[in-house]
Amino acid sequence: MIVSPSFLTADFMNLEAEIRSISFSQWLHFDVMDGRFVPAYTYNQEIVRMAKSISRQYFDVHLMIEEPEKAVAAYAEAGADLITFHLEAAADPGVLIRQIKGMDVACGISIKPGTAVEELLPWIDQVDLVLVMSVEPGKGGQAFLNNALDRIRFLADYRKANGLKYWIEVDGGINRTTIAGVKEAGADVVVAGSFIFSRTDRKAAIMELENA
Repeated sequence: MIVSPSFLTADFMNLEAEIRSISFSQWLHFDVMDGRFVPAYTYNQEIVRMAKSISRQYFDVHLMIEEPEKAVAAYAEAGADLITFHLEAAADPGVLIRQIKGMDVACGISIKPGTAVEELLPWIDQVDLVLVMSVEPGKGGQAFLNNALDRIRFLADYRKANGLKYWIEVDGGINRTTIAGVKEAGADVVVAGSFIFSRTDRKAAIMELENA
């Protein structure tokens, strides 16, 4: 299991120390919110650029924003290794996928919990990752939505049946209780924020999820 810590709940006044405290993980997750597609606003590409000077992790950027077509170039230039956009926000998902991949960046696609997972199928063979939201996007610390497990299983079965290779990532409410079901359902990557940043020993928290 790959763990992608989200520092949405981190202490932004001590960002360098916070990022270094989770340097044990392979990935680092950026929750980008614009206050329009979701109610909250977080940060822009300058945080990605700043983190790049500190970290050599795989930069996993999740855009919860309107008009992602206008923003992806800035995040790619700032250091993103993977950019995930929301199907609900894309004017033309196929064009956006080609745009992202054309910048030599891996591409992910995501949907909100209320969007049918089948709506991803026209583009699923073109992306590197599918992100299952197991909470309503826009706020950290929410409880896990159990219907996400059915979505993960659907995506894992579809991947196997069609010989595809996309990662399945799960974001929201990940902890020592929910990780087992997520792993059993077929996920490859989990995003965790509160579970990691509420712990004094963050390396142990990451290892606990990795080895679940």
